Amino acid sequence: MRKQFILAAAMMVAGFAAAGATAQGVPAKAPDGLVFVKGGTFKNTKSNYYGKGVTVSDFYIGKYLVTEKEWAAVMGSNPSKFSGDNLPVEMVTWYDSIEYCNRRSIQEGLKPYYNIDKTTKDPNNLPDPHFGDLDKIKWAVTINPKANGYRLPTEAEWEYAAGGGQLSRSYTYSGSDDVDEVAWYWRNSGEMKLSGFWSWSIVQQNHDQPKPVGSKKPNELGLYDMSGNVREWCWDWDGDLQTNVSDPKGSPSGFRRIWRGGGWMGDAPFTEPSFRGSLAANGKGPDQGFRLCRNK
Repeated sequence: MRKQFILAAAMMVAGFAAAGATAQGVPAKAPDGLVFVKGGTFKNTKSNYYGKGVTVSDFYIGKYLVTEKEWAAVMGSNPSKFSGDNLPVEMVTWYDSIEYCNRRSIQEGLKPYYNIDKTTKDPNNLPDPHFGDLDKIKWAVTINPKANGYRLPTEAEWEYAAGGGQLSRSYTYSGSDDVDEVAWYWRNSGEMKLSGFWSWSIVQQNHDQPKPVGSKKPNELGLYDMSGNVREWCWDWDGDLQTNVSDPKGSPSGFRRIWRGGGWMGDAPFTEPSFRGSLAANGKGPDQGFRLCRNK
């Protein structure tokens, strides 16, 4: 009888493995190109959310930034200033990123996460106090929260993953206290290692540019380029951070969308996971890209 019980238990375990699940219900293998991130409270003591009563649920996030090759395979063109299949796609707006998520979802038989209405002004896109409505886009985006398609990470998800999630060692940068180990930024992304003060003319003369994804060390979760290379679009409007909440989605309205992670043109402090940047949703630049997320 004992042997029969052991055999039955072994068959049950094998069944779980064949179905792609562990006994804890955590997927044994994330979808291709994605990393499973176990949710919880923020362990990184340098995080904006540390000790603020904020939790995030389990989710998947891209191991790498979206590359030019991946972009072209879905969108049929390449907007990037710098050319290379394995370089991160850049010169993409927030709206471009949203559209890519939906098109790739459809291409892979997934339910699109976003509803895109190009006939309606976004009622939540407020006038920029400096430029009025000049940066306003005449289409609105809402979400299908239960959809399994690709999406942008929320600001909280991005910072949680960049900070190492439940495996965090509270590094200053994503995966290290040494910025050069994990990040491409203005001092190290050209022909020579630069010193002194930042200058655009010096950056240009040094032929700084984005680098192939995954060229530096990963962080605690096995994610690459969360610090540096290109800035990454997040879902959220720029606004005050929420506290004592699960899965914060940011401000309900605003005039700029959040970016995180810094890029090859900027300085080291911008590459820290806690640094918050923002840009008009139709803004773009040769250091502006993104990575994908999906619901678990």
